[in-house]
Amino acid sequence: MAKRGGYPGGMPGNMGNLMKQAQRMQRQMEEMSQQLESKEYKVSTGGGAVEVVISGKMELLSTHIKPEVVDPEDVEMLEDLVTAAVNEALRQVQSEKQNAMNGLAGGLGGFGL
Repeated sequence: MAKRGGYPGGMPGNMGNLMKQAQRMQRQMEEMSQQLESKEYKVSTGGGAVEVVISGKMELLSTHIKPEVVDPEDVEMLEDLVTAAVNEALRQVQSEKQNAMNGLAGGLGGFGL
């Protein structure tokens, strides 16, 4: 009597190759994630008046504000410059991560990703 379901002797060749490819991609994604997390992203606003550095882990590492931008009468402008710089740096980190992952997912071909 023949067995129903499954494959005698293990996975068929295509399934085995598919599993190997998935494992390879997982390793590549982990390596790429580590590389991206170790990078630093520097952004300045206001013509260089405010500069921030963000890590690939999305942590604010440093902020530099030129003294001439500090106006006690216009603190709001300084706040806006800092916010804009931080947000732009975060966008750069997210964009680079997304592009890197899209590049890896492109190698999946028939996985439908």
